[in-house]
Amino acid sequence: MNTNTIKQQWFGNIKGDILSGIVVALALIPEAIAFSIIAGVDPMVGLYASFAIAVTIAFFGGRPGMISAATGAMALVMVTLVKDHGLQYLFAATILTGILQILFGVFKLARFTKFIPRSVMIGFVNALAILIFMAQLEQFVDATWVMYAMVAGALAIIYLFPRVTKTVPSPLVAIIVITIIALMTNSDVRTVGDMGKLSSELPAFFFPNVPINFETLKIIFTYSIALAMVGLLESLLTASIVDDMTDTESNKNQESRGQGIANIVAGFFGGMAGCAMIGQSVINVKSGGRGRLSAFVAGTFLMFLIIVLGDLVVRIPMAALVGVMIMVSIGTFDWSSIKGLAKNPVTDSIVMVTSTVTTVFTHDLSKGVFAGIILSAIFFVAKISKVKVNSTYDIAAERRTYFITGQVFFASVTDLIASIDFKETAKEVVIDLTHAHVWDDSAVAAIDKIVLKLRENGTVVRLHGLNEPSSHLIDKLAVHKQEGAKLSGH
Repeated sequence: MNTNTIKQQWFGNIKGDILSGIVVALALIPEAIAFSIIAGVDPMVGLYASFAIAVTIAFFGGRPGMISAATGAMALVMVTLVKDHGLQYLFAATILTGILQILFGVFKLARFTKFIPRSVMIGFVNALAILIFMAQLEQFVDATWVMYAMVAGALAIIYLFPRVTKTVPSPLVAIIVITIIALMTNSDVRTVGDMGKLSSELPAFFFPNVPINFETLKIIFTYSIALAMVGLLESLLTASIVDDMTDTESNKNQESRGQGIANIVAGFFGGMAGCAMIGQSVINVKSGGRGRLSAFVAGTFLMFLIIVLGDLVVRIPMAALVGVMIMVSIGTFDWSSIKGLAKNPVTDSIVMVTSTVTTVFTHDLSKGVFAGIILSAIFFVAKISKVKVNSTYDIAAERRTYFITGQVFFASVTDLIASIDFKETAKEVVIDLTHAHVWDDSAVAAIDKIVLKLRENGTVVRLHGLNEPSSHLIDKLAVHKQEGAKLSGH
């Protein structure tokens, strides 16, 4: 990376990055606390993680403007580990997660994200939007009309203030105004302090207090591999979404390595594993954040808020932050996808809805994405498994020619075999594969079966028009060749 690029990524949008970073820091606090509660750990574990990851990823990540911190998807994976083995094993698993993610980056596994269909990504985004909105609903349980009024006021400021000026991010204005109103009126509404107790201590470097042996590795490895995969999946998909929002590109392999380094740092400073956050990334981008400085400011200002302004932070009404997060869910949801349900191919719409529904019901982003990928693969195989077989008969030569068109592989061989008349009385049969491709051993086995069964009737069988890869595969695997079948026309 050259000097100009580094300068641009850090100082090309100073005002926007600083202001957006402040907004993100305020929104990070209740989420980090909530995710800590999900994982069954002290709120400061999530806050320390968010600080360490956000600051570290600012330097080492491959997607400027994207926010990474403690997340709900990762917290869900940790629950059993913390319950069965305790907090120190979580720190060890977090460090191992980082090491695995660095290896994923080194071996450039990020390139496999190209196999995730657009319909799955849209389903992923819509599910996140729904989950973000659903997570806010618990704040309304047993709430008074004041809570509803403040949320409505926050949303009004968020959407109307930009008409006055876009110099200051409207979510930041909403948080400040609603907080001032709550303090002046002594409103009885839930505050950040009600989410969990905050400590005014900086995180300290330490080694996890676990035995360094194979037994420890056995305990943490399965959790670490799950955390590494879920974290990278969410991070790389979020990076792609931010790419689209900002019309810029990012280095996905560098992002993998950066996420790994960030998690190692988090583990050594008493934090839980984390990854990119689509909600906070959307807040950042919509508030004007574009560069690495925004993530750095978000992390450092988060610690500043907790250490220096902790007494004030705990008095911020949750209504203000709920308003911001509802704005995020509305902005995150791909509303055009609803109209697209009627226009897109039915299979694409089914994949999108399946990804969304699976994620929402399981609260697990990875399960939703994997369900979508598997369903897409099934539909794709179904689409390309249709082979067309036509035949002609030359009376003078007593020769039947079968013209095969399509992809010959495990899913299409049944139809191919069913299209051949094995009671053929012709002296010679030509299987013309000029417009076909032989992909796997199932295809070769099917061709073997066709040739050998026809030969039982005393028929001479020739394969014609094989392309080079198909010919090579048949030469290597076919049984009928070894029994003297005649091949030609490669």
